Amino acid sequence: MSILKPDPRRADRVRRYRNTAITFEDFTSDYMSVIGMLFSMFGLMMRMKWCAWVAIYCSCIGFASSRLQDDAKQIFSSFMLSISAVVMSYLQNPTPMTLPLS
Repeated sequence: MSILKPDPRRADRVRRYRNTAITFEDFTSDYMSVIGMLFSMFGLMMRMKWCAWVAIYCSCIGFASSRLQDDAKQIFSSFMLSISAVVMSYLQNPTPMTLPLS
């Protein structure tokens, strides 16, 4: 015959599990894509060559820090806009670029 033992669990000590892991999302690629698009628009509209070059730099950083799940169309459009800003600024004025603070 078996003897029933009392339940060893303490009901007053039971706590519901809460996931405390903090998910960190890196928005560097999104920020750089937007900044690259802004600089390329400034390069196109204001004919500033240095803005167009900064746009290419920002697009490269945005591509390098992008993840597989990111939208490829946004990255591609950022690159194309920045490249077109450089091409159009040099087609309009083929002289070498002067730095903004020189």
